[in-house]
Amino acid sequence: MDSSPKGGRPPRTRVPDVARAAGVSTATVDRVLHGRAGVRPVTVERVVRAAAALGYILDTDPYESRARRPLRLAFLLPEGSNRFLTRLGQLVGEMRARFDGFGMTAHAEFIRSFNPELLAKALREAGRDADGVAFMALEHPAVREAVNALAEAGKPSATLISDIGNARRAAYVGLDNRSTGRTAGYLMARFIGRRPAKVAMIAGSLSYRAHEEREMGFLHLFTEMFPEVEVVGLREGHDDEAKNYRQAKMLLGRHPDLAGIYNIGGGAAGIARALREARREQETVFIGHGLTPDTRALLIDGTMDAVITQNPRTILMDCAAIFDNLRAGREAMSGVGRPVGEIILRENLP
Repeated sequence: MDSSPKGGRPPRTRVPDVARAAGVSTATVDRVLHGRAGVRPVTVERVVRAAAALGYILDTDPYESRARRPLRLAFLLPEGSNRFLTRLGQLVGEMRARFDGFGMTAHAEFIRSFNPELLAKALREAGRDADGVAFMALEHPAVREAVNALAEAGKPSATLISDIGNARRAAYVGLDNRSTGRTAGYLMARFIGRRPAKVAMIAGSLSYRAHEEREMGFLHLFTEMFPEVEVVGLREGHDDEAKNYRQAKMLLGRHPDLAGIYNIGGGAAGIARALREARREQETVFIGHGLTPDTRALLIDGTMDAVITQNPRTILMDCAAIFDNLRAGREAMSGVGRPVGEIILRENLP
């Protein structure tokens, strides 16, 4: 039976309907919708969003200003030749409409890589204008203090790809990096086969918790399952192609029988160049991270054997969902799925 009023129009939404949807009292709804003080910001946001969802109309400026004011997000990413991170920053601008759908605006800033003082400064500056900050963390006391200062000021933050310990960030968006390192080790061991061999790692920087955890996972996998494979060293290339080239060239010079290289960070093209110069690109197993135009080309020509990646668009939308949850007073990770890593080979390139 049609329960709508005569004329087919749905019943008008009233204050009690908004109160039930927001989980607050009608008095609180009245205070929020008429712009009166005495309501916590998180409750204000919850009421306004409930009213908007139900189509409640109130022709007053306080309601309009609260309902339409977008949440301002800042994404702080390391600059350099890591093309996955560069693309992630570009997508922040390209996905403007998707952020609009969450009632948000977003912009990306690039910070000099591997410099914790500059990152800490950028976090403090972003907190002056932004309502929330997402960033790739460096493990450093200055960064930790900046994150805690944002939390004290009511400006939540989320870490991307690499987390930080003992800091008051609201959420982490990224893979389980220890598991990811084990996955890279397992792939490499299976490519090499059951035989004595030497493999090496090149990291961006162990100041990134993600790189440190990937290293640990990689090492432990071989210790536990493939003890006949020797990991001969770890070098840092700072995600820079030229530095990675020099590090890989040095490794190949010292170990001409090197069976595998695991690139923990970016700058894969530099390692590929060294492998080609040594004419080892077909014999040395090469595994890295981040599907980009350069790693895609290296997979196609056989220089790289596997790339472990995650969808950058999903990363950004997970961030939007997290800050939307926080604005609405929900748990940060409510409804946000666990990120899934993909193993990309030449034969399954998307």
